[in-house]
Amino acid sequence: MNAFRERNGAPLMAASGGNHAKGDGMSKAHYPALALYVGGQWLSRASGGEIPVVNPANESELGMLPLVGKSELDAALASAAAGFEIWKRTSAFERQKIIVRATQLVRERAAEIAMALTLEQGKPYAQATREVLLSAEIIDFLAEEGKRLYGRTVPPRSSEVLSQLVARHPVGPVAAFTPWNFPANLPARKLGGALAAGCSVIIKPAEETPASCMEFVRAFHDAGLPPGVLNMVCGRPDEVSSHLIASPVIRKVSFTGSARVGRLLGDLAAKGIKRYTAELGGHAPVIVCQDADAEQVARASVVAKFRNGGQVCTSPTRFYVHHAKFRKFCATFAAEAKAIRVGSGLEEGVAMGPLVSFRRLGDMQRLVDDAVARGGKLLCGGRRLGESGYFFAPTVLAEVPPEAMIMHEEPFGPIAVLQSFATLDEAIAAANGLPYGLAAYGFTHDLVSAYRLGEELEAGMVGVNHFGISQPETPFGGWKESGFGHESGLEGLLGYTDVKLFSIAA
Repeated sequence: MNAFRERNGAPLMAASGGNHAKGDGMSKAHYPALALYVGGQWLSRASGGEIPVVNPANESELGMLPLVGKSELDAALASAAAGFEIWKRTSAFERQKIIVRATQLVRERAAEIAMALTLEQGKPYAQATREVLLSAEIIDFLAEEGKRLYGRTVPPRSSEVLSQLVARHPVGPVAAFTPWNFPANLPARKLGGALAAGCSVIIKPAEETPASCMEFVRAFHDAGLPPGVLNMVCGRPDEVSSHLIASPVIRKVSFTGSARVGRLLGDLAAKGIKRYTAELGGHAPVIVCQDADAEQVARASVVAKFRNGGQVCTSPTRFYVHHAKFRKFCATFAAEAKAIRVGSGLEEGVAMGPLVSFRRLGDMQRLVDDAVARGGKLLCGGRRLGESGYFFAPTVLAEVPPEAMIMHEEPFGPIAVLQSFATLDEAIAAANGLPYGLAAYGFTHDLVSAYRLGEELEAGMVGVNHFGISQPETPFGGWKESGFGHESGLEGLLGYTDVKLFSIAA
């Protein structure tokens, strides 16, 4: 793998600490020196102090992250306001050219960015590489669609009205907040939509995983994005969000994260009557009908469930399997889960890396212990692996009573719950029984059942006979308490625009 290079005054340094007990496959891993980005300038120090970024595979310190204070936030706001005046007047064609230059740099640097992503987040390097490349595709699609933000004419009722034009304009400076589970993909969705529409952005990635987003920002800097159009800050989340959202400069807020924080940010946005997009997670059900191939579906389900350690908002978690196929499904699912190789994301052949933090280990154990105490069956896993790094075994529970916490709380980790059902009505009712509605899945070869799953499952995204529902061209968003608004697809672009009617009379 290529060594990191020094670029644009932000030197890159080797990570400290040794390898995980299972081995990284490298004697030295590399991680970029962290910096914030305001007004086209890199800030290696800021008034809010600094915190360490930790490798979740071996708990070593990767680097120190500067944190903003009020002065840097005010500078970012002023920069975004000035940048918006430049960027909204830049033609969609010129914007697209600059954005595509940035994504080309991302592709050229994909190996380096993926290395940083794996070091700070933990997922296997191959998965990190796919995430980086897919993120470039997401941005490219949105930039291309930005050239087609068509308006329309509306025939007037009165002869005195010469023309009625409906047009879309960029909404204004955006405050964007992203979590740690997909530290390249989630910023890409927000940056792609906002920049393609003509908005300026202040993005705050998760403090656990800042380097991935930073390297995307660096690509835009190197591609010639005008200063102020894009700013990146990190800091104490409540202080950063409250300061940015309260500012009259910010006209749109985009957030991906927990429902609890999403409600708080939604309240802040509502006070200023600001546009708000929120993707707040889920607790995705999977319905496996009697006619489905239980073993084939179980194998595919294990891959989808334990990808990124289950730290995926669309991760399938509650599996409702027809009782005639339940035993076979359980046996195959548990066997496949036990076979997953867990370890450092830099180790060859590893399919699942660590969780992102020590706290997440306690969250997983609490849910497993509660389910077993209430009568659920533990088919495999259910415990931490090793003493170094934040590894938790792929865990499968079965026949868990409905009052167990795991049946109501999104685990956001490597835990699957297998339940049986007798009728499709029963399964759909159980699947819809929670206040979440981000993703849902079903498996059947019967056309009527497939149609019912698509129509009756209460989720913003429904996949029948596959789990690959999220693509650059498709809208990503949920129903009910899983949020509102969309990212990716044309809908994700439109969310960064305002509609204007321009009516001209003689």
